[in-house]
Amino acid sequence: MLKKRSYLMVGLFAAVFLALTIGVAAQAKTKKPVIKKQIPVTEAIVQTETHTVEQPAAVRGKKNERPAVAAETLRPTMNPNAGDKSVIAKPVYSYEFTHPYFIVRKIIIEHNEIGKGTISFMKSGYAEMVSDPLQVSPAALERLKTAFTALNFLDSTEDYQYQKDFAHLGVMKISLRKDGRERTSVFNWTDNKDAKLLADEYRKLGNQYIWMFDINLARENQPLQAPGLMAELDSLVRRKEVSDPEQMTPFLRKLETDERIPLIARNHAGKIIKAIEKQVEKDRK
Repeated sequence: MLKKRSYLMVGLFAAVFLALTIGVAAQAKTKKPVIKKQIPVTEAIVQTETHTVEQPAAVRGKKNERPAVAAETLRPTMNPNAGDKSVIAKPVYSYEFTHPYFIVRKIIIEHNEIGKGTISFMKSGYAEMVSDPLQVSPAALERLKTAFTALNFLDSTEDYQYQKDFAHLGVMKISLRKDGRERTSVFNWTDNKDAKLLADEYRKLGNQYIWMFDINLARENQPLQAPGLMAELDSLVRRKEVSDPEQMTPFLRKLETDERIPLIARNHAGKIIKAIEKQVEKDRK
């Protein structure tokens, strides 16, 4: 009986030892890593929240998409008959400026008695001349005619060229054709106040219309250039290097609301308009 109990106790201990050994061995085994299935980014966006599903870029519409505006709406149409070439077929007044190393290498302005005409110019890097319709404002036209009259241009034989040659500044040619008569004066610098007034007025007219050409080109092809061009116009207006700033305000108002150019340029156009209006009001007092 005693031997039988001894055998039972030994068997019990052996079973307990075996169970403990198996448990320890099971715990000692390395657990296999659990690999989660990766979800593509596009699927993850959809599975996160169904009410914020992202759409492809091709489908989404741009919030700041620029409206389609016809190009002709922003052309410098200060003269409603700018395209009527029958009126400018016989220009009376002409101005030409040339300098081979300036950004604008050549400028030709031609107009008739009522200021209707064309401006042609060639910039450095251009293969040919660019031409646009031109309308000299009544105020600028009056200044030009007054200077021509003061010079008695057709009847005079005076040489307006200063005694010292300043060819590095460029060469100017001013011509007048009237009543079957024609005269051209060539100079690069003058101390004659009326001849200088003519040269300065035509230079300012060129500044005005070439700037309008540049801003139109930027608006259609390179809108990011518009802020720089607005800063350039601001400087020209402040230095009084534009023929007639008031004549430009209708054009600037269209640019002020054109969403195809940056907001900073549109805001700057508005500031320039206010500065012009303030100066006009000051000059009228």
